[in-house]
Amino acid sequence: MVGWLVGWRWQAYKYRFVPWIALNLGHKRRTLRFVPEGSKDKMVSDEDVLQTLLKTFTALFVNDLRRQTFLLSFLPKVKSKYLDLQKAQPETNQTIDDSRQNQIIFNPEDVLLHTLGFSITRRHSSLISAGTGVFVTKGFVPKGAVVSMYPGTVYEKYEPIFFQSIGNPFIFRCIDGVLIDGNDKGISKVIYRSCSKRDQIGPLKMSDVFWLTTGLQNPLAVGQYVNNCSPDKAANVCYQEFDVPENFPIEFKQYLPNINYCHEIRRPLRCVVLIALQDIGPGEELFSNYYTIIN
Repeated sequence: MVGWLVGWRWQAYKYRFVPWIALNLGHKRRTLRFVPEGSKDKMVSDEDVLQTLLKTFTALFVNDLRRQTFLLSFLPKVKSKYLDLQKAQPETNQTIDDSRQNQIIFNPEDVLLHTLGFSITRRHSSLISAGTGVFVTKGFVPKGAVVSMYPGTVYEKYEPIFFQSIGNPFIFRCIDGVLIDGNDKGISKVIYRSCSKRDQIGPLKMSDVFWLTTGLQNPLAVGQYVNNCSPDKAANVCYQEFDVPENFPIEFKQYLPNINYCHEIRRPLRCVVLIALQDIGPGEELFSNYYTIIN
């Protein structure tokens, strides 16, 4: 019954989270967000989003440079950009085992703090019975900043997602009908891992799989756990769609928490970022609006 209802609602409603709405039809819709006809629903420019991602991924890559040396050996043109940084790396004591050699200097949350001025993490939501939420742990998020990313498998509107959608509240609907399944469990998890392995080129990973685990590689990839706002907890972030440009640096694709379901898709990879609607301080939880109507 739920599966039929979810499938039918794709066409009947234009909400961001159709399965979630279908499972919560009895709730009062007091937190509605409406996007006017013709709007692309963008708070900031695509260029601003791109520069934030490049800045963050560069910092993560450089912080993990010792482990990335093997990858760079397959990319001589890319390696030349990091030669000076590699030379500046301290000499490793031969008596230290490989696992300690490969340790990064800072954890990803600290890298995010040093790079963007804030860090975020997953923990139990401040809302009763809401499960996991996302909080700003340190620093300060200014209005208009990219604060998170929505990970998951990207489906074109004609591709099969019926079985994945059953009881799955993590399916995000883009304005053009593209769907992103951000569920990190069950069949959704299996499909994402399979697609990621399929697209890997030798040691070169084309997507991030660590968001499926407790140990994150890209600390921004927690957007699927941002809870819906309530009358008492207003939305402080909103979703914005972003297509990854073709010239996106290949060494940074390992940090993109999205993958196309179909390998033959000839369009830019769709990502979704969460943008701060207001200044957000440490200790505050992130809230979006699931009841967003797209005309």
